[in-house]
Amino acid sequence: MDYALKLQNVCKQYDASDFMLNHVTFALPSGAIMGFVGENGAGKTTTIGCILNTLKKDSGLIEIFGKEMKDKDIQIRENIGVVYDGDNFPGYLTARQISDIMAGIYQQWDVSLFERYLEKFQLKSNQKISKYSKGMTMKLAVAAALSHHPQLLILDEATSGLDPIMREEILDLFLEFVEDEKHSILLSSHITSDLERIADYITFIHKGKIILTELKDTLIYNYAVLRCTEKVFSSLDNEDILAYRRKDYQIDILVSDIEKARKKYPNVIIDHTTIDEIMLLLVKGEQI
Repeated sequence: MDYALKLQNVCKQYDASDFMLNHVTFALPSGAIMGFVGENGAGKTTTIGCILNTLKKDSGLIEIFGKEMKDKDIQIRENIGVVYDGDNFPGYLTARQISDIMAGIYQQWDVSLFERYLEKFQLKSNQKISKYSKGMTMKLAVAAALSHHPQLLILDEATSGLDPIMREEILDLFLEFVEDEKHSILLSSHITSDLERIADYITFIHKGKIILTELKDTLIYNYAVLRCTEKVFSSLDNEDILAYRRKDYQIDILVSDIEKARKKYPNVIIDHTTIDEIMLLLVKGEQI
């Protein structure tokens, strides 16, 4: 299998903080979309900074298109489109000025494509970015990221601030982007419904450590939650329990194989689950 992005045992620690990336390891196959999820402060933005070499990792290996990116690797940077959560461009510039700047940075900058995105997103090319709404600035950033024909998109909350209709259009663009199986996306997002719709893989990060990487369909269709009393809980096999969380009158237990659990525990309530509930149980729950 070919990979657009591979991280192996990546570590990063800050001198003024107890936080660290702790041997972060995952791989994004070519042609796939990976949802990168975790609570605020889990390490998503730090990981993305290390991938893009805007933060210097302490150790480990990061490969993009099979190569470790150095500061002078212009061609690799040409093939990466990036959208950050926040201000991607200075507010005093216009979209037209952004296009002129990008044309001087990217050899593959496509003015016509950029203008088509501006029209699609209803963005005025001569209006200062400071006059845009948050949703408009995010749409501009997505347009710019796509307009130099990258092979890999790295998106940090790229659908944040968009209304449901525009989010749907942006997600459709991302699906079109990976259709040829040569393009890939790493999408950090707290909107898990977006990831359930378009992601192929989900990677969970918690306190700087990867706690799960799995196919999205496996999480949605195979993982499940058993809901039972303390008495029933004490009779379950420990090997079946990924995580559990006590509530007022029941215990929720995360398992990885719903059919196996149904056969093994026919008298226990077993529900399909969501990415949100899986993340909550893995982060807030306990392990045996």
